[in-house]
Amino acid sequence: MQPVIHIVDDDKSCRTATARLLSAYGLRVEAYESGDQFLARLPYCEPGCVLLDLQMPGLSGLQIQRELCELAPLLPIVFLTGEGDIRAGVDAMKAGATDFLEKPSSVAVLIPAIEQALAQYERQRLEHKRLQEQRTLVASLSAREAEVFRLIVRGKLNKQIAHVLGISERTVKVHRHRVMEKLGVRSVAEAVSIAAGIDFTNRDALTSGSRSGRPSP
Repeated sequence: MQPVIHIVDDDKSCRTATARLLSAYGLRVEAYESGDQFLARLPYCEPGCVLLDLQMPGLSGLQIQRELCELAPLLPIVFLTGEGDIRAGVDAMKAGATDFLEKPSSVAVLIPAIEQALAQYERQRLEHKRLQEQRTLVASLSAREAEVFRLIVRGKLNKQIAHVLGISERTVKVHRHRVMEKLGVRSVAEAVSIAAGIDFTNRDALTSGSRSGRPSP
């Protein structure tokens, strides 16, 4: 699917000129005259990036950015503004904008910024997919396996895990093997990496495998 460059700018002349420029470059473009119009038509799962004017009637560029952090966190933002200042630029970049450009911007400036934003989208998409797959794997653990996993990533040895859970060390080894097998890892370091990536907590351990009922021995 070809990425979409979303241009959000209340200035019709700038909006039209930018759209024509990018279309001539072979990019797929959608243009919006306000933040409300953009958010109402936002394609949540479509790849692309946003060229966003900072100062507009209604929702400002920074307000739209905050909305996108909730609605479409993977969608990168490049701010285009004729009224930019240092403070606004700092706020935008802190909130995750990929660039902050003055308008009008030439194609020599716009295209590299867009390419950078699209590359960021792809990196974030792949990372999001990887984390979702890892969350699914962890959710497949039984309640007891999740408890063992939690203690493994805390650095507990089999003997210590057996003592904490009140089960035999042999049983711990069986659960440990199943955990590693289900997660597709071969080392504790890999297991810890998964736990850190998905922010695995005590609550996660207790809710994982809840469909199985009480923890198995």
